[in-house]
Amino acid sequence: MQLGVNVPNFGPGTDPGALRARAALVEGLGFDLLMVSDHVAVTPDVAQRYPEPFYDPFTTLSWLAGASGRRLRIGTTVLVLPYRHPLLVARMADSLHRLSGGRFVLGVGVGWARQEFEALGVPFGARGRLADESLGAVREAWRAGGATAPPVWVGGHSEAALRRVARFGDAWHPLRLPVPRMRSVLAEHALPGFAPRIALRLTDAPVTGPERPAGVGDLEQVMGDLAELRGLGAGTVVLDPYHGDPAETLRPEAAWQDLTAVSEHWRRTS
Repeated sequence: MQLGVNVPNFGPGTDPGALRARAALVEGLGFDLLMVSDHVAVTPDVAQRYPEPFYDPFTTLSWLAGASGRRLRIGTTVLVLPYRHPLLVARMADSLHRLSGGRFVLGVGVGWARQEFEALGVPFGARGRLADESLGAVREAWRAGGATAPPVWVGGHSEAALRRVARFGDAWHPLRLPVPRMRSVLAEHALPGFAPRIALRLTDAPVTGPERPAGVGDLEQVMGDLAELRGLGAGTVVLDPYHGDPAETLRPEAAWQDLTAVSEHWRRTS
């Protein structure tokens, strides 16, 4: 099982130097995958958690692919499909996959920010249908062009999202769920693969309760979560040390300490 990191490509503490340093740290700690987020119009509902500057994911990943080693994979977690024409998504994803030497992962979702949909002139209520149509068109464009398609990870955990995974995806990419919830979904659905994104927040004492998100707790709990996810068939687990406060991008030390602890323990025990 590989480990990845969701790196903030937004916020007051993010600039080209910070992005380059974050990518170097991810690679230097031995992680396998670096992923970034997607928003197009930073409307008030988005800005509460993901404020400007917000660097476009395709542009950011193209730049980081050239600056990083050839081992580090790159990807989106998640690209909001209804925001762009599917042929544009297909072209950009194919180009980035080719130019990076086959290192790109296209993580996709339907989106949640109603004001952002309105700003882009996309009907919020149709986002599920539009995502399905987009994935179908992207897959067809890749087939027609003879492209070696990047893997597609489909986010969400509704019944519609799980049908989308089964129909179009290479892996289910749930975001920040407890391990028991993921185990239940995997037991009830035949999915093509499993690549969750989990929180990462190390605590001094264990965290109790059935709704504890995977990745939150003391180091022993978090390593136990990773072992359970590997046992459930996860090919990759993406760690997300960002917890919704934009000021965290100005003070990344705690996040990198947690990532360092997990990386060192993972290398010793895996």
